[in-house]
Amino acid sequence: MLEHTEVTTADGVMPVTVAVPEPASANGGAVIVIQEAFGVDAHIEEVTARFAGEGWLAVAPHLFYRSGGGTISYDDTEGMYRHLGALSDAGTLDDIDATLALIAQRGIPAERIALVGFCLGGRVSFLVAGERTLGATVGFYGGGIVHGRSETRPSLLGLAPALKTPWLGIYGGDDPTIPAEEVDALEAALAAAPVETLVVRYPGAGHAFLNDRKSGYAPDASADAWDRTLAWLSRVPA
Repeated sequence: MLEHTEVTTADGVMPVTVAVPEPASANGGAVIVIQEAFGVDAHIEEVTARFAGEGWLAVAPHLFYRSGGGTISYDDTEGMYRHLGALSDAGTLDDIDATLALIAQRGIPAERIALVGFCLGGRVSFLVAGERTLGATVGFYGGGIVHGRSETRPSLLGLAPALKTPWLGIYGGDDPTIPAEEVDALEAALAAAPVETLVVRYPGAGHAFLNDRKSGYAPDASADAWDRTLAWLSRVPA
């Protein structure tokens, strides 16, 4: 069952979707789920509920509240760029901090919190790994790490030697939006990271391959990536 709440940030009121685990399966930790570039849509809600089914308090902040909120269809390129244009790394970190404060109200400290992001959220996962100390972070097909997206969302590669949180990066080997040489450069930079990191690539998989509502869904890669994600989250202390 999904719950809906909201938090107040410096830029307004941000909706938040919450999935609460069954008491018998709750592991005492939380996962922040960061959306793709289409909002907290049915796919992200399903992923959020899926984490709750694994025992986590799962929390998905709606990052598009600055630009009108809601979700957009997968073919609405104009709407996607309108929302993305309203984002900044500084604002996103404020949103993450507000979400962490919401989770803290339930007695869960930062070291027992993980963050998993997809597409847009994949980049956010790396930003958070570099700027905040959590239990673990995972980024699915996050572009814009090696080469920035805008002045307010620049390259994050310089964060690699100073990462604060273990980071798992998951990529499709045939993703046309994130060339192999970008993933190569990221992997090379991570050799200097002071925390544990890992980059996993799935040959034959494209962008957003975990999203079973899109034509690029790759079931075998998705199943393995999900298992790897849960294993990575085992770093979060109980």
